[in-house]
Amino acid sequence: MNLPNKLTMSRMAMIILFMIVYFLKSVIGSSYIYILGVIFLIASITDFFDGYFARKYKLITTFGKFVDPLADKLLVISALFVLSDIYAVNGFSLSYWMPFWVVLIIVFRELLVTSIRLVALGDGKVVAASHLGKYKTFATMTMITYYFFLMPIDTLSIQYIGIGLVVISVLLTLISGIDYFIKNKSIIVKSI
Repeated sequence: MNLPNKLTMSRMAMIILFMIVYFLKSVIGSSYIYILGVIFLIASITDFFDGYFARKYKLITTFGKFVDPLADKLLVISALFVLSDIYAVNGFSLSYWMPFWVVLIIVFRELLVTSIRLVALGDGKVVAASHLGKYKTFATMTMITYYFFLMPIDTLSIQYIGIGLVVISVLLTLISGIDYFIKNKSIIVKSI
């Protein structure tokens, strides 16, 4: 259990803490949204550092190759489900605009990419993230962070910027998903 893997496991623990805070929101009060934001931000930072340390000190392990992307996806999916639930609780207003179909598109893409990676890993191949995938990840993480820290201010301009970030994230999700599928269709065809 090297440092990058410990950081990955700490991110998994933070996802559990994230969900506990959300379920206790009525006890915590209105500040729960900022607490969720801080947990999400710290977890995202651990994602950066576990990759950095793994590459710099050549600490890449099979465990890390599998669990690190899984932790990333669970973190993002948990945050998106929470934001979608907040949107529904607020009566589907512009505040926290995160319709469930947005979450479904992002989750579907993540599951598709993970499935392709697992099939490739079974064949001894490691499918690296594309530049589009990295842009998608950056856009999604930025959008989620924005939602936790700025959307509570609840002004029209902040809401429109938030919606714009969601649109950018969804577009990059679709484009990178299609790109990933096309570039790796031989893996998919081979597994059928």
